[in-house]
Amino acid sequence: MIAQLLLTALLTLVLVYAWSAHRTVPIIGLLASGAALAGLYFVWMQEHATALAALVGIGRGSDLIVYIWVVISLLIMLNLHLKLRLQLDMITRLARAVAIDRAKESRREAVLPRKRRPVMLGRKAAAPPIESQAKK
Repeated sequence: MIAQLLLTALLTLVLVYAWSAHRTVPIIGLLASGAALAGLYFVWMQEHATALAALVGIGRGSDLIVYIWVVISLLIMLNLHLKLRLQLDMITRLARAVAIDRAKESRREAVLPRKRRPVMLGRKAAAPPIESQAKK
């Protein structure tokens, strides 16, 4: 009875999380809600889990639950792995584009040096006298 109450509390927390996740990612909320409700059902109706296990050729209902949990966990890990690889690929492409852009910019700066203007704080730079311009 203690295990049933503990599992009920944990599955209820999963159900609350699924409800909050449903607003942002509906498919995750739906799948997590379904898993939590099925878990709650089988926690309180253990003989139904055993009957379902016998129907598919597994000895006990708890074994069936464990097998299903392992398969779901592996699918989640595969999904996370694929998303991580996609993100790493996107970061690599972004870093490559930034490196190429910086290389082009530094090449432009090497060919065409910038004209530097004198910076005067608070007032405009005065034009050089006309006599010095005439001598050049």
